[in-house]
Amino acid sequence: MGEQALQFFIASVTAAGFGIAVAAFGCGIAQGIGLKSAVEGIARNPEASGKVTVTLLIGLAMIESLCIYALVIALILIYAHPQAGAIAALFGAAH
Repeated sequence: MGEQALQFFIASVTAAGFGIAVAAFGCGIAQGIGLKSAVEGIARNPEASGKVTVTLLIGLAMIESLCIYALVIALILIYAHPQAGAIAALFGAAH
């Protein structure tokens, strides 16, 4: 049971790492595109900078929330999997 639990833990950590990497990459690209478009819009029409800025900040917050959701899922994969007790016992911690 200990070896299977360790293999499951390694798979969970690997999946969590890849998930966060993909989410951070996607969110970074999306935020960069959004910021680029907002700056171009403000450069074309400076009078609309207030509305563009507010819309940009709301959009960036929504994009960032997607990365935070990925972080929550990654933490669940690492710390709340069914064999957490076996992993803790394997490393000598009381669970």
